[in-house]
Amino acid sequence: MSVTDSELREYELVYILQPETKEETILSLNERVSQLVADQQGSMTTTELWGKRALAYPIEKFFEGHYVLHRFQMTAAGTGEIDRLLRFNEDVMRYLLVRTDE
Repeated sequence: MSVTDSELREYELVYILQPETKEETILSLNERVSQLVADQQGSMTTTELWGKRALAYPIEKFFEGHYVLHRFQMTAAGTGEIDRLLRFNEDVMRYLLVRTDE
């Protein structure tokens, strides 16, 4: 079975935002991620705002952060765009994008 770039794959994305990040900023970033997925002919399955939680270890001198989980389907070509969006966002401390359909 060959895999094409236009084939939809399932992904999970978790990211941690700085603790002082405002709610409007969090919702705006969620909307940008959803729009990126839609632009890649994908669809958002679920979005869970886990809220502010303690970190396992300090990151950039912060001991807590806002956690967000997205589950979605998208083509493999779109992962670079999501990576770019999160890597250059100053509020994002860490993120992890994992393919879940393997």
